[in-house]
Amino acid sequence: MDTMFSVPKYEEFRLIGIITGVTILAMLCSFPGVSIYASDTAYIAKKSAPAINIDAQGLKEKIFQEVSPELKQKEFDENIRKKYPNAVIYDVANGVKHIKLTKYYSGRPVRVNVVEINRSLAGNMILKPALSSSENLKSRRTISTIAKNNNAIVALNGTYFKPQTGVPLGTLMIDEKLYTGPIYDRVALGIFDDGYDVARVQLNASIKSRNAEVKIDNINQPRTLSTHVIAYSTDWGSTSPVSPKYGTQLAIDKEGNIIGASANPLKIPHGGYVIVGPKSRLHAFWGVKNVKIKISTTPEWKNVRHIISGGPYLVRDGEVFVDMTAQKLASIGGRNPRSAIGYTSENNLILVAVDGREGSSIGMTLMELANFMKAAGCIGAINLDGGGSTVMYVNGQVVNKPQVKGGIPLSNAIVLSLTDEA
Repeated sequence: MDTMFSVPKYEEFRLIGIITGVTILAMLCSFPGVSIYASDTAYIAKKSAPAINIDAQGLKEKIFQEVSPELKQKEFDENIRKKYPNAVIYDVANGVKHIKLTKYYSGRPVRVNVVEINRSLAGNMILKPALSSSENLKSRRTISTIAKNNNAIVALNGTYFKPQTGVPLGTLMIDEKLYTGPIYDRVALGIFDDGYDVARVQLNASIKSRNAEVKIDNINQPRTLSTHVIAYSTDWGSTSPVSPKYGTQLAIDKEGNIIGASANPLKIPHGGYVIVGPKSRLHAFWGVKNVKIKISTTPEWKNVRHIISGGPYLVRDGEVFVDMTAQKLASIGGRNPRSAIGYTSENNLILVAVDGREGSSIGMTLMELANFMKAAGCIGAINLDGGGSTVMYVNGQVVNKPQVKGGIPLSNAIVLSLTDEA
């Protein structure tokens, strides 16, 4: 708890000392070659006002935040240079760095592109997933098109998707709207106003009437089991997919009224759902006029703005952790092009694209990628879609070398976009 204090009349001169010290600090920062960091501000404050009983850490943070964004940028610059000592480093925007480097594994090269984002410095930007189309999930476009449509200065391919249609496979939430549900309990990254988290995400959803309640197994996902009950919104399209064998469908409007029932595909009501599943599970709602649909996730992640899934884990609680078998991802082992996303204890976000499948860049294994993310300072990190999907865009151009020039058409991406105020 911070110490509360009042300043007697005779202490006003010491407060002037604090202000003077801060002023000197700001002036020093303007001279070439002078580097002053947070620890120096605490020393100046201490020497200027030794008799005042205050919270020193709070004062340090207040001085650092309010007086000198330049200092924060300098500290960020220095940390990036130390972290990537042999890399070529580009300034993308305030608080955003693009790093190009080459790693060697058993004497063979791997090209790596990294974007590191300090959100406290990049305050005029928004980080979020973006779909290739605002109309429905069944769409694919190049990363350059997705970036330009979102006024983005940085973009990286996102989660897995069904190649034939473009439908994202796994949890995807944008601006607090859940577009698709999780598959195989795979890990996802949650983006909050003040930070990030990673966890294996499960769906908690149900359709409920006065006398019955049935679990909804997924939202806007291709069917994997005939026994599943799946909810489809207009993000899927104008009509629901075909029913499973011995299946049925219920059209439910945004007020919860059941407005249609059939074994055949139904028109999806705007703001509502069509629930598709086995008749044996949904027969209890035949003849019912009104139901409630509840949708949430585990973990609950209160105040989460966006979620993007991937898999497997790369770093969990600061330690390398790769669980591809548990998440049914054994097929993506080996040495391949890779994409990853992670965050540091300082709340910086790190995006990574690794080129592979060529002599000049052989790609990484998941374990190598996990170790790279940990070495970059990540305390949480996940693998994203890779292989032919790996593509990174910075300031108007694709900066890595995907197998298809410019990258294949994608379902979705992670984008860093300028706000209207930028």
